[in-house]
Amino acid sequence: MSIAEAILLGIIQGLTEFLPISSTAHLTIAGQYLGLIDPARPEQWTAFIAVIQLGTMLAVLLFFFRDVIEITVSFIGETLVSRTPFRLQSLESRLGWCVILGSIPIAFIGLALKKIIEGHLTKSMVVIGTSLVVMAILLAVAELTGRFSKDLKKLSRFDSVLIGCAQALALIPGASRSGTTITAGLFLGLTRESAARFSFLLSIPAVFASGLLEFKESLAYMGSQDLMILVVATVSSAISGYATIALLLRFLRTHTTYVFVLYRILLGAFLLFFV
Repeated sequence: MSIAEAILLGIIQGLTEFLPISSTAHLTIAGQYLGLIDPARPEQWTAFIAVIQLGTMLAVLLFFFRDVIEITVSFIGETLVSRTPFRLQSLESRLGWCVILGSIPIAFIGLALKKIIEGHLTKSMVVIGTSLVVMAILLAVAELTGRFSKDLKKLSRFDSVLIGCAQALALIPGASRSGTTITAGLFLGLTRESAARFSFLLSIPAVFASGLLEFKESLAYMGSQDLMILVVATVSSAISGYATIALLLRFLRTHTTYVFVLYRILLGAFLLFFV
């Protein structure tokens, strides 16, 4: 992989990680087209995707820096120090609980299905195309039936677990982590912007854990040039990811997600019938 290809893949990762259109699908399509996926070692591509996601996690941390600090400090102070009952805790502390509870499903399922996720099946254009279309339909239904009446102040622990279960569905390539979590949020009555905000916050533990795990395992077959490629792609994804977060939140304040529904259906149909 060249430096130019690493920059391109980083930009694709940053743009598609937060839009509900699946970063894994777009990266795998680009990887197949550029001839970067080794059929004999598909786990290397999975590791590459997981590691450069650390760039988009950095984008979330920078964009929501004040929120993350307030959530962390409030959670520690009210939960571990003062032992304040959940119903009396501040919004920031309760969001800490929601992020933790919402991260549990993907942790268990991700570890249990690790071999399958790293295998050939998850690089299949049929699997990716199908999940793109299926999730597009679910997102459209969520738009049609959603009440859009809840903000993060009304997010319950049960809501966060359900959204966390939806996040676990993103282990299917093409489903999209932001797509599954935003869709679940809309089904639960959240506003579009609130669903996206919680989706971004919920991504931090999952992306951090998977990125570090895959990075550790990828060290076994990485040389110095490979490490440089990873750094370049990760930085590129952080920059494009930060811009995408700002644009998407602004977009969702006044627009629906139907443009993403249409895009997913068109891309999914193309992969199913022409690739």
